[in-house]
Amino acid sequence: MHLESLDLLLFKNYDEAHLALARRVNCFTGPNGSGKTNLLDAIHYLALTKSAFSPTDGLSIQHGADYAMVRGRFQRNDEPPLPGAGALSAEIVQVNLHTAQKKTVLLNKAPYERLAEHIGRFPVVLLSPYDTDLVREGSEERRRFFDGLLSQLDAPYLDTLLRYNQVLRQRNALLKHFGERRTFDRELLAVLDDQLVPLGSALTEARSRFLISFELLFQRHYAHLTDGAESVALTYRSQLLDTDFAQLLADHQRRDLAAERSTVGPHRDDFEFLLLPPPIGYDQTPRPVRQLASQGQQKSFVIALKLAQFELLAARHHTRPLLLLDDIFDRLDERRIQRLLTLVADGTFGQVFLTDSHPHRAAALLRPLTSEMAEFRVENGRVTAAPVPARA
Repeated sequence: MHLESLDLLLFKNYDEAHLALARRVNCFTGPNGSGKTNLLDAIHYLALTKSAFSPTDGLSIQHGADYAMVRGRFQRNDEPPLPGAGALSAEIVQVNLHTAQKKTVLLNKAPYERLAEHIGRFPVVLLSPYDTDLVREGSEERRRFFDGLLSQLDAPYLDTLLRYNQVLRQRNALLKHFGERRTFDRELLAVLDDQLVPLGSALTEARSRFLISFELLFQRHYAHLTDGAESVALTYRSQLLDTDFAQLLADHQRRDLAAERSTVGPHRDDFEFLLLPPPIGYDQTPRPVRQLASQGQQKSFVIALKLAQFELLAARHHTRPLLLLDDIFDRLDERRIQRLLTLVADGTFGQVFLTDSHPHRAAALLRPLTSEMAEFRVENGRVTAAPVPARA
C-alpha cells in the first residue's frame, strides 16, 4: 500500500495544494513554521480520520474559512505484496471538515456511517518530537498510545472502547447532576454501572493479553537500537486485574459522588515503562524510565515502541503502514538515525514521509538507498517539487 497523491484545500496554512508522491520516500523540507508537519497531519487524517496534533477538528480549518478538505489516492499494488494481501486496487479517501457541521469521511465517494469503520484500513505510524511525552507525562498519554494501537489492530476493541467512553460520559454527567442538585438515585446509577462493567472488564482483559506479545517485540527493537546494552520492560497497571469491576464501583460509590466523576475503571489504568538493572548487583529493582532514563534512553524507548507498533500493524493488515517521521534529523542523534535508515534500506518500511528543516539533507542521505523518492520544498503554506540530488 502507498499514497499516490495528496490534495489539500483550506487545510491549516494551505490555501490549496496537490502533491504527486513517490512510492518509497517523500521528504518535506523548509523553515520551521512553514507547514511541513501539517502535511504529515493531513496524511494522519486520511488514515485515522483525526489530527495527530490538534485536539479539535476546527483547528485544522484555515483561519477565516468554514470548510477544509483533505483527499488522498491510495494504491494497493505495491510489489512485492506481503503474504496474505488482498485484492489490488486504488482507493480514494476524502475528509471534509466544517465549522458548523459534523466531519465526514468518504471512501471512493461513499460516506461512512460510522468513522470507526475506517480505522485500520490504512494503517499509519507517526514518530514525532512529542513522543517522549509517552515517557514524561501522565498515564493519559500512554493509554492513548496503546488504545490507538489496539484500535488499528482490532475493530471489536475500538467498538468496545467507544461504547465504554460513551457510558462513562453518561455516568460522569449523572454524578455531576447528583452533586449540583444534592440528590441521589441509586437505581439510575446502577443502570449505567451494569452497562459499564462488561465493557470495562473486556478492555482490561484485551489490554493485558495484548501487552504480553507486544512487550517481546518492543524489547527486541530496543535491544537492536541500543546494541543490547540494557534491558527494559512494560507493565500494565489496573485495579481490575485483581478486583471485580462491579465490586470496585460499589466500593468507590461514595468517593465518586463526592468527586462528581468516576474515579475507578480502565480510564484510570496506566502502562509503566521500566529500566531493568544489570543481572549482577545488589539492587535488582526495576526503575521507572521517566525518573532515571537519560534523554537518549527515552528516545530509544519511544522509537522501539513505534517500531513494534509498525511490525504488529504490518502483520495484522498484510501491508506495511505509512511511516511519518517528523523532524527526526534535528531530534535524534546520528546513531539512532542510522538505525532508522538501515531499516529504510533493507525494505522493512514501505512508504516513508519525513520533514526536515535543512534542504536536501534528508534526500542526500536517503538517495543512495532508493531511487523511488521525492523532495518537496515548503514555504509559508506553499509546496513545490524540488530536484532530488543525484545518486552517488
